[in-house]
Amino acid sequence: EVQLVESGGGLVQPGGSLRLSCAVTGYTNSRYCMGWSRQAPGTEREVITFIHSSSGFTSYTDSVKGRFTISLDSSNHTLYLQMNNLKPEDTAMYYCAARGTSGYCSHARTFYNSWGKGTQVTVSS
Repeated sequence: EVQLVESGGGLVQPGGSLRLSCAVTGYTNSRYCMGWSRQAPGTEREVITFIHSSSGFTSYTDSVKGRFTISLDSSNHTLYLQMNNLKPEDTAMYYCAARGTSGYCSHARTFYNSWGKGTQVTVSS
């Protein structure tokens, strides 16, 4: 059974930085997609970035491109999200997601079949 556990959320001022981590256990697929999604109250969950475990290919939504960086450390089975220049509109619950794949990854939340429980990020002065 795949388990994903997020950490690193918190309260940060606008313009500040945070790094989220997602510890992955139980994964047996040699190739998989991992993503970070977020959901603010009253909005749909959005997959803002993903990475392919084999190719290292990454993709970002326009809302975070240039400010957020996703990375995967396969040696210790940990996914990261470095978030810089944070804005109040980045305030949300952030979730780690995963799925085994033989092809491409996706920004569609329905693509992923394993989810963590989330970590809260609040950007406020």
